[in-house]
Amino acid sequence: MNAQALKTARKLRGWTQVETAQRLGVSQAYVALMEEGKRPVAPKLARKAVKTLKLSPVFLPLSEKVSKVNAEKLPQQLSALGYPGFAYLRAARKKNPAELLVTALAENNLDSRVTEALPWLLLSYGEEMNSDWLVQQARARNLSNRLGFVVTLAKGVSNVTSTTSAHNEWLSGLEAQLKESRLAREDTLCQSSLSQRERAWLRETRPPEAEYWNLLTDWRPEHLQYATL
Repeated sequence: MNAQALKTARKLRGWTQVETAQRLGVSQAYVALMEEGKRPVAPKLARKAVKTLKLSPVFLPLSEKVSKVNAEKLPQQLSALGYPGFAYLRAARKKNPAELLVTALAENNLDSRVTEALPWLLLSYGEEMNSDWLVQQARARNLSNRLGFVVTLAKGVSNVTSTTSAHNEWLSGLEAQLKESRLAREDTLCQSSLSQRERAWLRETRPPEAEYWNLLTDWRPEHLQYATL
């Protein structure tokens, strides 16, 4: 969360700095300093501000280094962000959608229902996401191809829906950045346990977009039932 986001959210709520300070448990002077960019919004305080000011989860703090999580928790975290496919699950603590996306893509083997949800994150939170952080994390963790393909899937959905032009431009810009770090080595979309026979079959049947990103996968935009709602 940056200074402008905090200031804008406070004004939209119609709160004074004093009222905001009382709700966040800090002084009015500290709120003023944060809004002026003279003090950072600490992670713990940012999480409280998102909840108190009812902000989008894209303003939740992002980790410098994304840690591995129990893959079984990913559906609950997606539920917390509003993903319809896991609406029946008890929601977990909310995470920044960008961080959840990178966390999931770093998994060696991912439940297909979670894989299906990843383009939805881009379509739902889109240009609000920190694209520079996404690209940085993807490059550092050799995930440029996986993320690039997921972005391409999201673009495929946005081309046939009423997604705004700004959102489409954001997806195209993110895709272009990831193309600069496209990896030559073959990979899967979080399905490292594929057999040699399955890999050979996918080389022959995968869509052109997957071939471009050097991924062994047959995911297509029309497979994403919840992303197209």
